[in-house]
Amino acid sequence: MAENLHTLKVVEGSKKEHFRKGQGLGSGNGKTAGKGQKGQGAHAHTKKNGFEGGQMPLARRIPKYGFNNVFKTVKEVVNVEALNAFEDGATVTPEALIEKGLVKSAANGIKILGNGALEKKLTVKAHAFSGSAKAAIEAKGGVAEEIK
Repeated sequence: MAENLHTLKVVEGSKKEHFRKGQGLGSGNGKTAGKGQKGQGAHAHTKKNGFEGGQMPLARRIPKYGFNNVFKTVKEVVNVEALNAFEDGATVTPEALIEKGLVKSAANGIKILGNGALEKKLTVKAHAFSGSAKAAIEAKGGVAEEIK
């Protein structure tokens, strides 16, 4: 049977009636309204998060470690094998690498790594080269040009 908006019904048990707590002793949930006797949890203005009853909290007992350098820049990396996507004799620039989808952005620079085999003669312009990448490009008669 196809369901239409006018034939939809509420599934039994899916709706729960709202219960008003603290409405007198006869309601079964009056006086302390399910919060127990006095104490931190019974008071509306207090938070339990991180408080361990005066004991040194776990977050302060565990030693700090590590360091995040806010000035660190991570270059985008491309292996020479990926440069086979370009035609023989082409000039590979950061813009061309972005256009081919080999890198997302050249904002922090691009580094060419020497993983894989290069089969074409290319002029590659990048911000950095590994030694093996430079050797692989020059072995095919290409030029590895560093840009600033």
